[in-house]
Amino acid sequence: MREVIIAKSAGFCFGVKRAVDTVYEQVNNSDGNTRVFTYGPIIHNEEVVNDLASKGVEIIEDENALERLADNKENGVNYKIVIRSHGVGKEVYDKIKDSGFELIDATCPFVKKIHKIVDEESKKGKTIIITGDENHPEVQGIIGWCNNSPIIIDSVNKAEEYADKLHDEMVLVSQTTFNNRKFKELVEFFEKKDYNIRVYSTICNATGERQADAEKLAASVDTMIVIGGKYSSNTQKLYEISKKQCKNTYYIQTLVDLDLAVIESAKRVGITAGASTPNNIIKEVHDSMSELSFEELLKQSEENENKIRTGSVVEGKIIDVKPDEIIVDIQYKSDGIITRSEYSNTPNLDLTTVANVGDPITVKVIKTNDGEGQVLLSYKRVAAEKSYEKLEEAFNNEEVVKGTVTEVREGGLSVSVDECKVFIPASLVSDTFEKNLDKFMGQELEFVLTEFNPKKRRVIGNRKKLIVSEKAEASKKLFDSIKVGDVVEGTVKNVTPFGAFVDLGGADGLLHISEMSWGRIDDPKSVVKVGEKVKTFIKEINGDKIALSLKFDDTNPWANASEKYAIGNVVTGKIARMTAFGAFVELEQGVDALLHVSQISNEHVEKPEDVFKIGQEITAKIVDFKEADKKISLSIKALNSGSSDAADDSSEEAPEEAPEDAAVEKTAEDSEE
Repeated sequence: MREVIIAKSAGFCFGVKRAVDTVYEQVNNSDGNTRVFTYGPIIHNEEVVNDLASKGVEIIEDENALERLADNKENGVNYKIVIRSHGVGKEVYDKIKDSGFELIDATCPFVKKIHKIVDEESKKGKTIIITGDENHPEVQGIIGWCNNSPIIIDSVNKAEEYADKLHDEMVLVSQTTFNNRKFKELVEFFEKKDYNIRVYSTICNATGERQADAEKLAASVDTMIVIGGKYSSNTQKLYEISKKQCKNTYYIQTLVDLDLAVIESAKRVGITAGASTPNNIIKEVHDSMSELSFEELLKQSEENENKIRTGSVVEGKIIDVKPDEIIVDIQYKSDGIITRSEYSNTPNLDLTTVANVGDPITVKVIKTNDGEGQVLLSYKRVAAEKSYEKLEEAFNNEEVVKGTVTEVREGGLSVSVDECKVFIPASLVSDTFEKNLDKFMGQELEFVLTEFNPKKRRVIGNRKKLIVSEKAEASKKLFDSIKVGDVVEGTVKNVTPFGAFVDLGGADGLLHISEMSWGRIDDPKSVVKVGEKVKTFIKEINGDKIALSLKFDDTNPWANASEKYAIGNVVTGKIARMTAFGAFVELEQGVDALLHVSQISNEHVEKPEDVFKIGQEITAKIVDFKEADKKISLSIKALNSGSSDAADDSSEEAPEEAPEDAAVEKTAEDSEE
């Protein structure tokens, strides 16, 4: 059996009950010549406000409306204006009295106390600091009692923005429904700053108790239901507090907003309610969960699909479509209505674009009477249940699922599959770390499900598994089809100081810097760029490693070098680099020759830098050619003397031989690369 627990302090607080009772009392005691108004909605609860409206209570929204009412006041009519529990500024009080209206003050006594504090303290010239929501009517009312400009803050970050502006004597008060924890953090902030500030603890005791009760209850249940008006500040805070203790926390205004499926697996359900929530709404929610279990609802549906009861699924036919609602014939004494929010999770969806008169539709009954005799229905809840069935089948069969990313959350992606949400953690989005998840927003993704728990509405997707599997299959296909010597085309994926990695469509191949050219390469980025397509050949395959090369045989400059660089030939080249024993001359890309320092001139040359510059073009005669070692020796002296052999030089000073280690510099450098 399911246990449903209501928080001790749920529902109307003292101040709200007092204000609501005051309005009803005025209505009941008024005659036909009396009009009853409230300055703003008496509380943040649509059910209560609508009920008062049905009894003739009117709302004055602001001071402009008050002035218009005063200008059009009817003779012989008694005007009663009730100040709501949130209170108003002093100027509003004065205008009501000056206009001749009867003022009934239902301001919460705790709020009145704040008005008195800020009025007296601001008259002394002290700076007033108010913690709370600056747009909340209670805070607006407090501001109206300040005799100077107050500072409104709602967090430590906001307080830090004013840090340099705060001085002299200050007074700190709080909105009565402000979060206790946040207020304490702000007090600590001011104390650490050593400001001259007096703190008034004006958070209502009932608010503190309500928040403490909610926190304690939420920590002990499987599912938490928070009931209250959507504009109710204190209800929103109850939801935030409860959500931290129980992740399965739901915020509703009335039973209509509650999907009973969210509690179907819960053993313990907690209920709390904001200070503006009437007891009858709390009771209705409580009774709906206590009377029927999910199994009983399912049994009802199976026994009689056409029986209209809360939670049952029925077949109907669309008889009218409006932009914000759909009317459905469900073969019942009254028609059913599907609101926009119960048709889809898509914001501001025009229903006329997705539904047509005459279409059959399967819906779920969420309330048998909406107050006007019509049945409230939900299409999206049925769609969600069907979607969960499909997801469960996909999970059991390890099938691929498609969904659209609708939200980028902290730690992952929220993906919509029909009306269901699937969460893909950041670590499972790809096989590599994705720093920017925003790029996936709005994309349709394929993934598999690695966790499915519909009772907790927990469905986890895994895209990484698909990517890894696809890459493994592509890799096997690639290795089965290639061999050493094959010419392949790929895309440059990454460039490093030692080479480039090329994506071959299934595996990456390494194009080492030494294999990029027959000549000398100092920087791989000068040869290839990321994203560029390159055609290479496979030089070696070692396990899952592929070595690539751009040094094709038909481009080998040494292929016919014996003819071009035969001893005695005169050649032209550019000084590529210089050493202490000579200069290396590039004859063409991939072919360097040594011009020994002793062969530069008939006159003594100390070092090549004394004669040449890098890039300088020179002409010399080939005096030695060793094809096997890829070594060529040049001589300008031989060219000038007409000799083809530097050793025949008749000079007294015979040319020096290059040291053995220097003569093979090129070969050594290549091997190091």
